[in-house]
Amino acid sequence: MGGCFSKPKPVEVKIEVVLPEKERAKEEMSPNGKASPLVYKVNGTARHYHLEEHPITINPYQNVKDVVEASVCHVKDLENGQMREVDLGCGKALLIKENGDYYAMGHKCPHYGAPLVKGVLSKGRVRCPWHGACFSIGTGDIEDFPGLDSLPKFQVKIEKEKVYIRASKQALLTQRRTKVMAKCISLSNYNISSTNVLIIGAGAAGLVCAETLRQEGFSDRIVMCTMDRHLPYDRPKLSKSMDSHLDQITLRPKEFFRTNDIEVLTETQVAAVDTKNKTAVFKDGFKMDYNKLLIATGNTPKALSCKGKEVENVFNIRTPEDANRVVKLASSKNAVIVGASFLGMEVAAYLTEKAHSVSVVELEEVPFMKFFGEKVGQALMKMFENNRVKFYMQTEVSELREQEGKLKEVVLKSGKVLRADVCVIGIGASPATGFLKQSGINMDSKGFIVVNKMMQTNIPGVFAAGDAVMFPLALRNNKKVNIPHWQMAHMHGRIAALNMLAHGMEINTVPYLWTAVFGKSIRYAGHGEGFDDVVFQGDLDELKFVAFYTKNEEVIAVASMNYDPIVSKVAEVMASGRVIRKRDVESVCCSKNSVLLVGDI
Repeated sequence: MGGCFSKPKPVEVKIEVVLPEKERAKEEMSPNGKASPLVYKVNGTARHYHLEEHPITINPYQNVKDVVEASVCHVKDLENGQMREVDLGCGKALLIKENGDYYAMGHKCPHYGAPLVKGVLSKGRVRCPWHGACFSIGTGDIEDFPGLDSLPKFQVKIEKEKVYIRASKQALLTQRRTKVMAKCISLSNYNISSTNVLIIGAGAAGLVCAETLRQEGFSDRIVMCTMDRHLPYDRPKLSKSMDSHLDQITLRPKEFFRTNDIEVLTETQVAAVDTKNKTAVFKDGFKMDYNKLLIATGNTPKALSCKGKEVENVFNIRTPEDANRVVKLASSKNAVIVGASFLGMEVAAYLTEKAHSVSVVELEEVPFMKFFGEKVGQALMKMFENNRVKFYMQTEVSELREQEGKLKEVVLKSGKVLRADVCVIGIGASPATGFLKQSGINMDSKGFIVVNKMMQTNIPGVFAAGDAVMFPLALRNNKKVNIPHWQMAHMHGRIAALNMLAHGMEINTVPYLWTAVFGKSIRYAGHGEGFDDVVFQGDLDELKFVAFYTKNEEVIAVASMNYDPIVSKVAEVMASGRVIRKRDVESVCCSKNSVLLVGDI
């Protein structure tokens, strides 16, 4: 690994970026653009619909008592490209000036409540500083993920050189807006064994697909099916906030699905898909015909293959019940985590205040070795060790020993024996696509579904999204990659839905992910697979740093800790199609009186 270190100083340095050789011939289609009239066959009957039949504009100020209007600043107080959080008395708004025009919308990201004023404003949208979600300043609509809701949009007017904002009190309080959705037409007339759209899987990809269809005016039947017993929930929280109850992490309440005519079949498993006859065969023998199919089944955790693997109190964290049970069993007891993955490390961090001891077993030399590299891995490992986590590296489990049927010890191949009352396995996962082997759907040697830029498989009408797919990543010259992360699953679902409606939309998002441990967050954007060097800014020992991952003299990914919003800034540069050169970040990072801030986005 390469790079150099310097203490950060408050000096801004702009990075020169290089435009790609070929600019795009035309702007991307707006995610909220209208499609041409389409024809779908439901139970053999052709049905036409136009998006104009489902207007999505509403008057936000129908109730005068719900309206507040206030003068928030002088016109000269804000320069072009600036944002300001302003108080309207009963709530706050984000005021923006771009190209001489003023805009106002919700000031908190609907995902986890990040202050958007600390985010990145670029070319008509604001990117969240925490997790990279993007919102149009013109409409408030969400344009990149994670999260399901958009922002409320407020009216701005200029009078006597003063800026006034008129807003709904309710919108100021909620700081979120759910897009208006189409209603299903004559749902009661449908044959129970036939649906227009079938979505297998109810994670982020499946839910966003269903919601996008309704937002775009789709008014035919949508059925989601899942092996889970619950409605879609925030799965990343299972390892970050393990005590969470289901009602705290559910993405949408039951009423939402009823109101928007999205049917969800829980504890239901699809055993096979007949793509020739467009039929899904369920495990209990029930068959359902479909017109369009989305496969978003995610992955299946890998299990240990050692002796004693069936002993009690050994878990993969897959459900809220798993997470809650682990916390209960670990309370004042001994916990062993096998695998220093994102999940494993998050679980280890969460249990340090609950358990008597926490141990991590890992084959690599340091945690996150392949993802963050050796130096970042060492810094994070030291932070964990300072919080009472014991590491057993470059070894693996040879046996799980039990006493009265329950886990008692974890035996390592190194010969070390660890006391253990509960064990969590985080050694990776495989795509949950075994049921597709006879379907004719193209999969690679590992079982990942291969899709194109529109999330289409090789079978007409069949789409795939989420953790189980290999898709072309524009950022890496359309290299086929698998990115099993929350933000990407959201975008996959949206792209799939738009192309079910023949929008011709290609995926062109920048991967963005995060992990949270001990009250600190690591942000990451790009795709660093195969990086050959790392250039650092800041101080790893103080856990205040930026790491640029480079390959062939170009920056392909960035990670940071305590350096917001640098990752969101870099993500915007990458999203624009520009290239950041290794030499640019090296010259900045080796200067003793510089702090890296990406400019000229």
